[in-house]
Amino acid sequence: MNHPHLHLAIVGHTNTGKTSLVRTLLHQAQFGRVDDRAGTTTTVSGEPLYVDGQAVMTLYDSPGLENAPALFDWLETHAGTQRHRGPARVQTLLDDADACARFDQESQVLGLVLGSDIALYVCDAREPVLEKYRDELSILGLCGRPIVVVLNFVASAHSQEAQWKKALAELGQHHVIAFDAMVRNPVTERRLFEQMRSLSDAFVPTVDVWLGKREREEADRLLAGVSAIGQLLVDVAAIQWVIERDEPMDGALKALQDQVRLREQVAVDVLLDLYRFGPEDYTEEPLNLSAGRWTDDLFDPATLKAYGIRAGRYIGTGAGIGAAFDVATGGLSLGTGTLLGAATGAGISAVRQFGVGVADRVRGQVRLVVDQPTLRLLTWRQMELLVALRQRGHATQAPLSIPAKDRWSAQALPQALMNKRLDEAEQLRRIESELAQAFVED
Repeated sequence: MNHPHLHLAIVGHTNTGKTSLVRTLLHQAQFGRVDDRAGTTTTVSGEPLYVDGQAVMTLYDSPGLENAPALFDWLETHAGTQRHRGPARVQTLLDDADACARFDQESQVLGLVLGSDIALYVCDAREPVLEKYRDELSILGLCGRPIVVVLNFVASAHSQEAQWKKALAELGQHHVIAFDAMVRNPVTERRLFEQMRSLSDAFVPTVDVWLGKREREEADRLLAGVSAIGQLLVDVAAIQWVIERDEPMDGALKALQDQVRLREQVAVDVLLDLYRFGPEDYTEEPLNLSAGRWTDDLFDPATLKAYGIRAGRYIGTGAGIGAAFDVATGGLSLGTGTLLGAATGAGISAVRQFGVGVADRVRGQVRLVVDQPTLRLLTWRQMELLVALRQRGHATQAPLSIPAKDRWSAQALPQALMNKRLDEAEQLRRIESELAQAFVED
């Protein structure tokens, strides 16, 4: 593979989301600094994008343009015989030490654009189209490089997208795309690169090979995420603790619950890592994550209720024929099965292994396994996490948002999970297929 290297300059006014855009395109939450204060980025910095170990393009973040009106006047005053030679006029500025000192950030940006193949001008669509922004675009146009205007924050209720597009057309800027840098959207990202591809035939192969890599990555991440959830369900469904009838149950319950919580945490860590996030990126709400760990108790009936799971009443065969447990409260209709009722109330099905006779039931063992409501809870919140990570931009500072719980609360457990006749490999394959189908249907 030997495609021409594409250099992309990310430019714009101070605090419009340039670094945020770079983070989202790179899928790197650690690139640069993002702050609500103006002037966070003060120097040019670049990061390459690789395909099969080869750098195919480089994204350059840049300081904000802050003094375009004065710079525009300077360029007009010093145009001389270069009035119709934009790059030469810009170079006159860059060759003037006093002018570069006066327009420090602007001169860095202009030098970057002159040395780049395409410029992405990021603007805050919530802002009115002020004269200084028109000056910025006019000055950047002097560099003689193709420009794609990125309208950021278009999802805001205060967006003035229509006014921006009208003003941009008046300035001769027709390559415009709405791209919320806080949202990770593979479709919009592809459209952005397709805009760039349309501006230069020389870089069509470069953009195509990069888009191909991104598509493969998205598909692979989704399959790996679904597989992690499927393996979690298989592993948790297989967990069981067997104790004698007269053996204290508290210790066994706690050990089983801890084992399930630990196994779920492994799945959470896998999903975060797949999408290049870490526990430090999140606060407790709304996914109830604290340092990457669920803060709501998996075995608390209130947690099941919060996820829309009705625990209902379950028949406990080990406590005698007709014994009914209220999962939500741990109540029991037979006094002889109090421990079993408590186990069920904690999110565990306590099932007595017994022989043919009633006497064998009394002398039998108690097997603790994870019940279906808890397995459904595990499924749903892992699916919610996967959905949220697929949509989260790497510049996002706000808490991770969960899709509406109704999205998954209508989903039953994968049928293959309940099919005990399948070997583990085939069971996992079918579970993954059912979970993946939920994404397709959604």
